[in-house]
Amino acid sequence: MTDRIGYLGPAGTYTEQAALLYAPEAELVPYPTILAVGTAVAGDELDAGVVPIENSLEGSVTFTLDLLIAQSGLSIRNEVVIPIHHYLVAPPGVPAESVQVIYSHPQALAQCRTYLETRFPTLPREASLSTAAAVADMQSSRVPAAAICPQRATEIYDVQVLDQGIQDNDTNQTRFVVLAHEDHDPTGHDRTSICFSFTVDRPGNLYNSIGEFARRDINLVKIESRPTKQELGRYIFLIDCEGHRSGADVAAALEGLRQRVDMLKVLGSYPAWEPRQ
Repeated sequence: MTDRIGYLGPAGTYTEQAALLYAPEAELVPYPTILAVGTAVAGDELDAGVVPIENSLEGSVTFTLDLLIAQSGLSIRNEVVIPIHHYLVAPPGVPAESVQVIYSHPQALAQCRTYLETRFPTLPREASLSTAAAVADMQSSRVPAAAICPQRATEIYDVQVLDQGIQDNDTNQTRFVVLAHEDHDPTGHDRTSICFSFTVDRPGNLYNSIGEFARRDINLVKIESRPTKQELGRYIFLIDCEGHRSGADVAAALEGLRQRVDMLKVLGSYPAWEPRQ
């Protein structure tokens, strides 16, 4: 039976592109928000869901981090990394000099900041739910509008390309995660994501906690924090490390960490992304 894979829609988003790369034979189902994708996976409407989690220029996608922290029944099963090439489009027949507003997802607008400030310094920028939804916002605008979107959107919607490759950095990449009920079996080239927090703030809390990994020579590839949303100055720490949670060293580090923190959640172990040839 064909898997049902949800993704942040509508059709034409970078997330759809990542979903196609991850599961080209699956039935792809668009959802309007990251939360909706996660809820559908947790509620067994989907076999898995693909959502963005990190961009090389703008950092983490906080909606995804908060979903993973708060939602039970979700694990990271895999990851996909794709290069980001932004296109500036308009409705057919609308020239660039007539555009009065530019739509896109906030991440895309931020990734094209220098370009926009150079080419269109006085034009307002409006946030859309996704880079593909920006095309719909553009098409329904009461004034001549443009949108920043992926190449795939230029292929499936009736638009004209005004410019391409407008991202400020040619090394721009976005990392997506595949959400499912269970994470992945060990492959020998894995990554593990966790989050943890402390009830009482004491000197050395974080230092001693991440020391559990250092003492076992486990490389941390990412560390950041998110507010607990319960009290000012309280944070949840998120870490990605090399290795699988079932491996001896990582398992020992997690057990040592568990003794030092008040909340620990393993978000998943999964194959580290390797570009396909």
